[in-house]
Amino acid sequence: MSNSSPALDATAGYYQASVAIRAFRMALGTSQKVWPAFAVRAATRLFCTPLPPKWVHRGASAGADWRTQQWAFEDASLTLYSQHAAPHGPIALLVHGWGGHARQMLPLAQSLSQHGFRPVLLEMPAHGRSAGATSNLPQFARAIDYAVGRLQQEGHAIGLLAAHSLGANAAAYAASRGLGIGKLVLLAPPASPRNYTRYFAQVFGLSESTRAAMQRRLEEREGVLMQQFEPRSVAPRIRVPTLVVHDRGDRINGFADGQAFAHAIQGAQLLATEGLGHRRILKEAEVIGKVVLFAT
Repeated sequence: MSNSSPALDATAGYYQASVAIRAFRMALGTSQKVWPAFAVRAATRLFCTPLPPKWVHRGASAGADWRTQQWAFEDASLTLYSQHAAPHGPIALLVHGWGGHARQMLPLAQSLSQHGFRPVLLEMPAHGRSAGATSNLPQFARAIDYAVGRLQQEGHAIGLLAAHSLGANAAAYAASRGLGIGKLVLLAPPASPRNYTRYFAQVFGLSESTRAAMQRRLEEREGVLMQQFEPRSVAPRIRVPTLVVHDRGDRINGFADGQAFAHAIQGAQLLATEGLGHRRILKEAEVIGKVVLFAT
């Protein structure tokens, strides 16, 4: 995520859309002065709570031709949507981003199914129909690793892993740890998860000491440092063909973030788009066509 005012504005809009969140902002600002430890715990909880809330998307389904499975995972669950198309073809595992849902990956899934892949949509904890109230980037990465391992255990080959936004950051990290996949597609990945904590702190008026304590709390609890998700840490260990797709006008994760991954991963291709922003790349026919061409 690039350090830019558009990114900060987008983060502010993301949280300030809710009256309850604005009230929480005031409470956090007060509590960090009188009860710092509570402010850190409360800020961590909010930071790990996806918005919009998952019930907004819970009622929607991928479609009548999609099979839905629930897998228990940690203290939550994962929801997987799969088609019977190409039952013996390689799996294309498709992952949404923070605050997103599996159906956002349907346009790409439908195109991949026409080219010999068996698409599987993975819905993360605390998102869509999956159980859980909170999640985070390290859990996203563990979920991807678990899903790939379990699908392989069932006898499937994972020909493609494609993920959007924070899911892409998690996918890159998982791929760097020897994930058994054929190819990797990163759609609008953030290059610096630590910047999310900085934008969050600015929006909620948190001091640097509170922000740093929140980051430390997350890292200690999850057993991984945020800097370990950055391109310079993950890229040298990614050994599969990689395509990075990023729009030059992305206001959530700046174009420089995608460039950072593409430049750091050996042999990676960068597909730069114009005028699609952060989410339209997931349904733009030209982008989907190029991703499918890369995958096949």
